[in-house]
Amino acid sequence: MIEVKNLGKNFKKKIAVDDVSMYLDEGESVGLLGPNGAGKSTTISMISTLLPPTKGTVKYNGKNVLKEPEELRPILGVVPQEIALYEELSAYENMSFFGKVYGISGKKLEDKIQETLDLVGLKERQKDAVETYSGGMKRRINIAVALMHDPEILIMDEPTVGIDPQSRNYILEMVRKLNRERGLTVLYTSHYMEEVEKLCDRVYIMDHGQIIASGTKEELKSILSNEETIQIQVEETKSEFRDLLSSQEGVNQVLEDEAGYNLIVSKGEQLLGEIFDHAKQANIKIIGIHVKTPTLEDVFLHLTGRKLRD
Repeated sequence: MIEVKNLGKNFKKKIAVDDVSMYLDEGESVGLLGPNGAGKSTTISMISTLLPPTKGTVKYNGKNVLKEPEELRPILGVVPQEIALYEELSAYENMSFFGKVYGISGKKLEDKIQETLDLVGLKERQKDAVETYSGGMKRRINIAVALMHDPEILIMDEPTVGIDPQSRNYILEMVRKLNRERGLTVLYTSHYMEEVEKLCDRVYIMDHGQIIASGTKEELKSILSNEETIQIQVEETKSEFRDLLSSQEGVNQVLEDEAGYNLIVSKGEQLLGEIFDHAKQANIKIIGIHVKTPTLEDVFLHLTGRKLRD
């Protein structure tokens, strides 16, 4: 449906996106993961024809949409990272305005406004000014606007950042329903690994402007199929303890976070005794320790050396 080849974008001397290739099949929900500054927003801006690339192509059903954007734009909905609404207007007025921009009018426009407001759960607040809404409600109206023209493809740029858990869950369930029941094709970027686990069929992991891994969730997890993760929660972190862990035979990688350490170790290694010995030597108090099978978060840590939200 959409094929991206060797896409790149430079801002003066800075390379924001470097030779990215990816594809999106009809009816798929695809995740694009990466920390801040990875190049996700720049990539989806180029895919949605809002930003010209320095190099590469974006094709929709075989046609180059960078040269013929009218092929893609009518069937594309984009939910930007920032709220793109007129906050002094009501939700109804915003949707009426953007619906007319899409070329919808008359009874069809009124029906579509009410149908979409019902979908995002804000029909009863449609006459209230958007500036009176909570952050989560604004996000839901932002999504509603992108759905007004019944797009075939929906691109969502971190649509749940900074909102309450209830609105976040509502948005996730809505996106899943649109994808699975209506067949809407979704490209979803997020800082939250659990969202991608819940919504997406395939995942691209992006860092420093490049795609560093891709595949189904199972394929990505298989990168660590011969390994497991040991989470160590400590009272305080010390470089001496990290060095001791790194030098331990059977430990393949040591990653530090706010709670302590994540060790990626060869499967079957019995290292708990050594871990406690190292903690005693470094005068470290262990609060908790947990052995688990690898998750997408562990794969991301393994590939980038940092947490997704870094």
